[in-house]
Amino acid sequence: QVQLVESGGGLVQPGGSLRLSCAASGRALSSYAMGWFRQAPGKEREFVAGINWSGASTRYADSVKGRFTISRGNDKNTVYLQMNSLKPEDTAVYYCAGSKGLFATIRPDDYDYWGQGTQVTVSS
Repeated sequence: QVQLVESGGGLVQPGGSLRLSCAASGRALSSYAMGWFRQAPGKEREFVAGINWSGASTRYADSVKGRFTISRGNDKNTVYLQMNSLKPEDTAVYYCAGSKGLFATIRPDDYDYWGQGTQVTVSS
């Protein structure tokens, strides 16, 4: 079975930075697209960033463009989310997800594997 585990969440002040990581265990996901989603209280799960199977193509939600960067490790079974210039509205539980498809979409239903989530809180 495939398992995804996120780490790196925590409490930061507005304008600060945080780096999330996602590690895959079990079956290798090197040929899978990967993505990050987030969900705040009272809101639907929201696409944040995605990366294709090769790591050569990325996409971002408009709300995080220019601030967040998604990347994959050399083995393609790890994925990172570097978050800079954090805002209070970035506060949410962040989830790592893997898709059997070649490209990262913005639809949660397109993803096959999910991590347990890691809390990110941006507050002064």
